[in-house]
Amino acid sequence: MTRTSNYALRLQSSLLKELKTVAREEETSVNQLINVAVAEKLAALRTESYFRERMARARPEDFMAILEKAGDDVTIEGDEVETEE
Repeated sequence: MTRTSNYALRLQSSLLKELKTVAREEETSVNQLINVAVAEKLAALRTESYFRERMARARPEDFMAILEKAGDDVTIEGDEVETEE
């Protein structure tokens, strides 16, 4: 079982009111909704950090070499770009 701890959270009254409304609509508790929201935010921040680290290690010449291998005249059926005439 996951260990939990308490944390006193101060919310603006308008946010709390909306939070309670959404929790009711989603048929979940305020606590669960806050947990999910925090988990989603942390995942987004960690993902951004991960891609920034990868970008810092990237070598533009390697990227260009990959693009050169790909060519430019391959069209997959259904991927055509419609042009206005």
